[in-house]
Amino acid sequence: MQISVSPFLRNVLLLDALATGATAIILAGGAHMLSPLLDMPRSLLFWAGAALVPFVLMVLAVSRRQTVSRIMLVEIIAINALWVLASFGLLVSGVISPNLLGVAFVSAQAIAVALFAELQYVGLRRQTA
Repeated sequence: MQISVSPFLRNVLLLDALATGATAIILAGGAHMLSPLLDMPRSLLFWAGAALVPFVLMVLAVSRRQTVSRIMLVEIIAINALWVLASFGLLVSGVISPNLLGVAFVSAQAIAVALFAELQYVGLRRQTA
């Protein structure tokens, strides 16, 4: 099912792509500086940033379309939700032991991603209602 991309949904998707793109640049490009500040493995930060690049490109492309499949929007929302779960899961798993700034950094980005997922869900519901 194709749905129209409303201005609200377009803006939310564009903001998601921009914020995620900035995060990718900060993580991948600044892993060597962030690692000691956050007490997190440099490779984790780098690869987390690198992994965001295809998602950024996909969300940016979707934000520029007039119509998009409902499934594509559901996938974007699901990927954002999985990122949130993985972020908090990483913190509670004990696999890494970030310092307080590291916990705050991971938590803040996860909360921002959760907000984007919620806004995208609201935009999707408005279009399919």
